[in-house]
Amino acid sequence: MSSACLFHIRCLAQAPLHTLGIIAGNGVYPRLAADSARKAGVNKIFAAAFTGETDPALEQRVDLIEWMRVGQLNRLLKFFRAQNVHHAIMAGQIAPKNLFDLRPDVKTLMLLGKLKERNAESIFAAIADELAKIGVELLPATTFLEDSLAPAGLIAGPKLSRREQEDVDFGWRIAKEIARLDVGQSVIVKNGTVVAVEALEGTNEAIRRGGALAREGAVMVKVAKPNQDMRFDVPVIGVETIRTAAETQLRVIAVEAGKTLMLERDAIVDLAERSKISIVAR
Repeated sequence: MSSACLFHIRCLAQAPLHTLGIIAGNGVYPRLAADSARKAGVNKIFAAAFTGETDPALEQRVDLIEWMRVGQLNRLLKFFRAQNVHHAIMAGQIAPKNLFDLRPDVKTLMLLGKLKERNAESIFAAIADELAKIGVELLPATTFLEDSLAPAGLIAGPKLSRREQEDVDFGWRIAKEIARLDVGQSVIVKNGTVVAVEALEGTNEAIRRGGALAREGAVMVKVAKPNQDMRFDVPVIGVETIRTAAETQLRVIAVEAGKTLMLERDAIVDLAERSKISIVAR
């Protein structure tokens, strides 16, 4: 994380926000973000939620929720502007199938039309620019969740064998390269061979595909991009990641320390220990 981001987060800690907007994708991430923000002293939380993606349980954690389709950028901007939101975070992903089933409004069509490349980074950066135009600053996605960032070292499970460590080292080089190319952030390797590379399908599907090919004992490596914009698309692992790894008999999950969110960390560690899966951060 950049020194500027750390400085900004320290400032937030000293002067808690009164109002926060959450652009809420799927999974538990939006709920945990809302709970953590509330504990940090945020008085009002407004969530932009997406039909078929956001968990309806989020309604119980926020002051007001606005439901919309993926691609309704103008509605999102109007909602934040109406609630006098000046700071927001992106929490949770959007399922790939919904990204290919967009019914974009005019605002979104204009935004997409200006982009030479339509990847996660370029699209989210353009959305951040649109938010800035109405006075909304997009904060790092880890804001209020700094305690959930993976610490360096062995986090759960048995100490890695020499072969497993070699696979982590090998997978790290490959994962960093595919992340640089904006293909994905995860690879599955076994005995010095890449058996799966994550693309649009997401981490869990890549684990299933790689685990089926490796059969058992594979290693997953998940990293941040070389110049990761911490406002969006940060690496995340959750309980479902560990469940998927256990089902496919993965042996090791390696992540990048300080840049990977471990959502519901205690539950992750407990399940990994019971499944004899090692989690290591470097």
